[in-house]
Amino acid sequence: MNQYRSLTEKMSNSVMKEAGNNSKDLSIALSIETSELNELFLWKGAEDVNTEKLKEELADVFIYGLLIANNHNLDINEIVSSKLEINEKKYPIEKSKNNPDKYNKIADKIIIEAKRFWKKKNKLLP
Repeated sequence: MNQYRSLTEKMSNSVMKEAGNNSKDLSIALSIETSELNELFLWKGAEDVNTEKLKEELADVFIYGLLIANNHNLDINEIVSSKLEINEKKYPIEKSKNNPDKYNKIADKIIIEAKRFWKKKNKLLP
C-alpha cells in the first residue's frame, strides 16, 4: 500500500488545488463519487453495468479514500485488516450468511430462537 501513498501525494497536488486538502471536503467528494458509482447500477441488473464506467467510478472512490487516509497518516493495510477482524466478530459467517440484518438484529434473533427452544424443552420436561 506504500505505492498508493506516493500516488496519492502526486494526486493531492492537483486535486487539492481545486478541491482543497481538508478531509471534510474530501469526504464530501468521496460521498459524491459513491453516488456516481451507485448510479451505474440504478434500475439495472448488476450484469448490465458499463465496466469501463465502473472502473472509473471505483478508482475515484479509492482515490478519495486514500487521500483522506493520507491526510491522517493512516496505514491502509492496518485499518483494513483491523476492520475485517471486527466484522468477523460482528457478523459470524454461520449466523450472517445470506442474512441482511445488522449484527445486533442477528444477536436478537439468536436470543429469541434460544428462548423458544428452552420454552419448548421445558414444556416437554416433567
